[in-house]
Amino acid sequence: MIAAWKRLGRLALDTSAATWASTHAALPVVEPLGRNRFGVYLSLRDTHGRARIGRTTLTMSPAPELAPLEAEPVLDLGALGAFDDSGVTPSCLVTTGRTRLLYYTGWTRGVTVPFYLAAGVAASEGDGPFERLSLAPLLDRTPVDPFLTASPFVLVDEGRWRMWYVSATEWRAHESGPRHHYHIRYAESRNGLIWRRDGAVAIDYAAPEEYAFARPWVMRDADAYRMWFAVRGERYRISCAQSIDGVSWTRRDDLGLIAAGDDWETEMVEYPCVFDWNRQRYMLYNGNDYGRTGVGLAVLETS
Repeated sequence: MIAAWKRLGRLALDTSAATWASTHAALPVVEPLGRNRFGVYLSLRDTHGRARIGRTTLTMSPAPELAPLEAEPVLDLGALGAFDDSGVTPSCLVTTGRTRLLYYTGWTRGVTVPFYLAAGVAASEGDGPFERLSLAPLLDRTPVDPFLTASPFVLVDEGRWRMWYVSATEWRAHESGPRHHYHIRYAESRNGLIWRRDGAVAIDYAAPEEYAFARPWVMRDADAYRMWFAVRGERYRISCAQSIDGVSWTRRDDLGLIAAGDDWETEMVEYPCVFDWNRQRYMLYNGNDYGRTGVGLAVLETS
């Protein structure tokens, strides 16, 4: 059996009601709303390049379509001087009882390096607004993760909270300036808020040209765990890995997605968000320039 992603095209998004959203629609996160509808959280940038988290609704039938972006951001910039005062980008959403936890990446601008990243979390009770649980990051820098943390994907797996997240191994001097090198690590928790990190590597660099991994997205299927993620060498592409236990992974690049001929995704594809609907598996993803050209949809087909 051969599985491959079939592109269904780019989804138009009306941002006219959201005056703060000038460019990009990146890092989609889905929230099931019932029947054929999903909430979609996105990172959109203002005229200064600062990202906020906005929300729209994806209707899957009769044809996939995004509703206009909500006027107000779901999560705004953090307080001046906080770890997320220069941008917030969505990572995943976990619902437990009436509480929804929105895990995200906070951005601050650097001097010796271009930026610093740290993972954060905001909570919503019922259908209420999302509020930060702390002004401090969820995953701060530690001896285990000394440079940065980002893109936490959290799965509540038979009562055990599991996380796959991005961690930098170094910043390296490059002709274009300092270059980040980061891969994907694994952590566990009892409550989703306090995480035990020991440096366990889930997805490591597989070739000398690989230097950046982004947006891990994990699905637990009956036969295995599957993770889709973005990996960058010359340009970003979407790759896949499989695991029996969620800790040790085997790369399956053939189950990923590469840049294609359409004008909005000719240079790169990245930031996968995978979900199941109507007995099929779908992926939301971004194309050129880290989401500047919007969001596309693909369906996994087998033959």
